[in-house]
Amino acid sequence: MDRTAQLIARPAEYTAVYDPTTSAGSLHLRAIEVLDGNWTGTSTVPSHGLYPHQWSWDSAFIAIGLRHVSPRRAQTELETLLDAQWGDGRIPHIVFNPSVPLDAYFPSPDFWRSVTAGRAAGAPRTVQTSGIVQPPVHALAAWLVHRADPGLSRARGFLARVYPRLAAWHRYLLHRRDLGGGGLVSVVHPWEQGMDNAPSWDAPLARIAPAPARSFRRADLAHGAPEDRPTDLDYGRYVRLATDYRDGEYADGRTDFAVEDPAFNALLIASEHALARIAEELGATGTARHARAQRLTAALVDRLWDPAEGLFFCRDLRGGGLIRERGVSGLVPLLLPGLSREIVSALVGTLRGPHFGVGATTRLAPSYDLLGEAFDPHRYWRGPAWCNTSWLVERGLRLHGERAHADALRAAVLDVADTSDFAEYVDPYTGEACGATGFSWTAALTLDLLHDTQAIQETQATHRLPHGTAFDRADSSFKGGDRG
Repeated sequence: MDRTAQLIARPAEYTAVYDPTTSAGSLHLRAIEVLDGNWTGTSTVPSHGLYPHQWSWDSAFIAIGLRHVSPRRAQTELETLLDAQWGDGRIPHIVFNPSVPLDAYFPSPDFWRSVTAGRAAGAPRTVQTSGIVQPPVHALAAWLVHRADPGLSRARGFLARVYPRLAAWHRYLLHRRDLGGGGLVSVVHPWEQGMDNAPSWDAPLARIAPAPARSFRRADLAHGAPEDRPTDLDYGRYVRLATDYRDGEYADGRTDFAVEDPAFNALLIASEHALARIAEELGATGTARHARAQRLTAALVDRLWDPAEGLFFCRDLRGGGLIRERGVSGLVPLLLPGLSREIVSALVGTLRGPHFGVGATTRLAPSYDLLGEAFDPHRYWRGPAWCNTSWLVERGLRLHGERAHADALRAAVLDVADTSDFAEYVDPYTGEACGATGFSWTAALTLDLLHDTQAIQETQATHRLPHGTAFDRADSSFKGGDRG
């Protein structure tokens, strides 16, 4: 029996809904094969070569795709990650697999020393993790996973078990990471924001003395072209920041790098809305969480929005002021239902204008300004396009009634995923594969877009907020708007 037949033959594990003789059916099954090949038994690695452990926001995106074919596995994905949560509420950005050799990835567990250096912050004793975090997509993922099979979710007590952990995660971010005092969450390392090598970090990083090159070994260069990866100088600064944070026992507020990022905060806001829906499902009220999401949206606009540029920018808390580098992070707030029509229109104009060119010169949303001095179509987060950011932008376009633009971007993501063999990232102009292929979140979000009618319904449910709030207008764009 071939691999495709094996997958179809396991109805208890996967639900196959596409005819494998069609192009969509073939893509659907190939995406399942990627996720099945990257499954470890309890979680999914991004890719076995370059990323052989569990990554935090990867697992959230993976669960969002897995819910369409195996809701049980999607639940397990999130539960495994949450089992590694620290006592202070943080969800670490890496959960290490003890069966993987130490030299397979750097920084490895012996660098982070979570069990000892993280003791004061409540790091788990039975599993080794990193000490930094990644964007909080998890509550959104949990809500969507629940809605994929509410009966299974309720029978397993899925939401009842994950809700307290997700609430603690949000408390950590809101209470420990409001380093600027303006209500927004700060990242203390570029790796936390997920867009590791973005030009937005260049100015804050320039103040950091790099760790000596001899003090670390770059495992990433064995799996990708050096010219596509961060430079040794930048990597040395990443290592220095992580070392200082570790040596400070992962205490927040003391780092030399502190940046308010629009994508990180937008994902927190989206997850606050989702956490409110989870609370309501469990019989509690979500009113306070919806209200908090509204306040966070107002703070996001107040602190990071530039109406003249039509984009959200990062704010450097140590250097002062906005970092005026145009990155895809500044477009991600499109997924928020509380934005004014004026801001939405400006963001759509920026997305389709000369700096990002989506629908005109680029196939997917580039990670950085096409006209920027640092633009490179192949270098990590300095120009290439990524499936997850385009998925977030597509979701935002659809939320705000920009159906034609959303449809076009959805079609482009699916085509690029198909032709690039589910690449980690791609040239934004050509769709040429860069980095790893068979990348898990690319496969997972491909599944989500293939199930787009159901996805639209779930987007509507996630953002259906109480009447009388500022979000009614954005929510109303869905009424009668499902695609057949």
